[in-house]
Amino acid sequence: MRRRLLPALLGGLLITASAHAATPDRWQVPVAVKKLDNGLTVVVSEDHSSPTVGVSMVYHVGMRLEPKDRTGFAHLFEHLMFEGTPNAKEGVFDKVITGGGGRNNGSTRPDFTNYIEMAPASALEPILWLEADRMKTLDFNPATLKNQQDVVKEEIRVNVKNQPYGGFYWIDMGQQAFSKWENNHDGYGSFKDLEGASLTDVSSFHRDFYGPNNAVLGIAGDVTPDQAFALAQKYFGGIPARTTPKRPDVKESLNTKEKRVQQTDALAQVPAVAAAWKMPERGSKDQAAMAVLGDVLAGGDASRFYQGIVKGRELALNVESLYGLTSPWEYDGPTLFTVFALYKPTTNADAVLAAMDEEIAKVAKDGVSDAELQRVKTHMLADWYNGLEAFINRADTVAKLQTLWGDANVVNKIPTWIEGVTSADLQRAAKTYLARTNRTVIDRVPTAMAKAAPAAPAAGK
Repeated sequence: MRRRLLPALLGGLLITASAHAATPDRWQVPVAVKKLDNGLTVVVSEDHSSPTVGVSMVYHVGMRLEPKDRTGFAHLFEHLMFEGTPNAKEGVFDKVITGGGGRNNGSTRPDFTNYIEMAPASALEPILWLEADRMKTLDFNPATLKNQQDVVKEEIRVNVKNQPYGGFYWIDMGQQAFSKWENNHDGYGSFKDLEGASLTDVSSFHRDFYGPNNAVLGIAGDVTPDQAFALAQKYFGGIPARTTPKRPDVKESLNTKEKRVQQTDALAQVPAVAAAWKMPERGSKDQAAMAVLGDVLAGGDASRFYQGIVKGRELALNVESLYGLTSPWEYDGPTLFTVFALYKPTTNADAVLAAMDEEIAKVAKDGVSDAELQRVKTHMLADWYNGLEAFINRADTVAKLQTLWGDANVVNKIPTWIEGVTSADLQRAAKTYLARTNRTVIDRVPTAMAKAAPAAPAAGK
């Protein structure tokens, strides 16, 4: 990713979510959808509260579909998308958008790659021209490829190799928890695979996955659907559809045996443990229940894990959670609910895991109270609506939901799904998905601490 890989956590409460949760006439995100003849789907969310627009171009390709022996290629390609075209040389894209007060970024995830822009409404037409231009072709040349190979390798050095814990809870965890290559390889990439990427690889990837029929254009803000559809037709309508390779079967069942992995870390000061469980499939009746359950257990300082493990038993220094590399709503293949904690050197991973199991067992046995469930739902709804206020986020959200679900109106269904979760649903989800047999654990301890540990007694002693 150009600036970061993990999504930023949604911040404070800017709207009164409890009102949305309590009234049937809560805010509905405006959504208008049109598919062009070449297969490009355009989603528009009209909102004239600010003279600005957010734009998101989402391609239905990510780490899961990159070529074998080319780990990190989807990420590398995302970087190359900013290296210019025959019509707009390197630097033009950024200059046009940021020069007018806007901003742009891109990111790569397992099931999609997204490119986002925010700018004054007057810049919408130039932005669409630029996006259409790089959909047509890129400036494929050895210098550009070499430059971005070096950039991505440096990004890996800075963000992974030279960082304590090295992102083990989202890089290494997937490698351990999943069985199919599409799901378990390192999407950030190995240096060997990145260096092996050729111009032919780059050209083929663009041809196969960056056609209009494999993309969704999201536009939110100070524009009407008719205006946006006309501009999309003007700039994208003439780009021919392309044949997209058949998507592989990436489905995996829940794991049936706990997996434990021990690692050492020369840069870490305190030990850490990550536990991950396979999530229900997208669209499953249990998806919303697992989203709510994740918040009950690890959704901030009021969560059961924080209160029980950090404050109560004082075993851990923190508790964080994540859903793959996206959210509980934005995946199109196997993904994980992962909990990460730094724990005190005076304890061990087994004690932390036992404390987690105890909290999970309480939910599985007794469910949660109406008051706790309402508090969690209100928190989740607040985050959801707050995250849609910025036009750049709204455009990106509706485009991703259209890409993954085939229905941008899921943006208005998710609050209803959250509200509909019951205590019994949480009990079922806890028993089904948070079972030890479905769990993968990585215990990562400082190298110095591992060396200082007493040797295990010999057999028979």
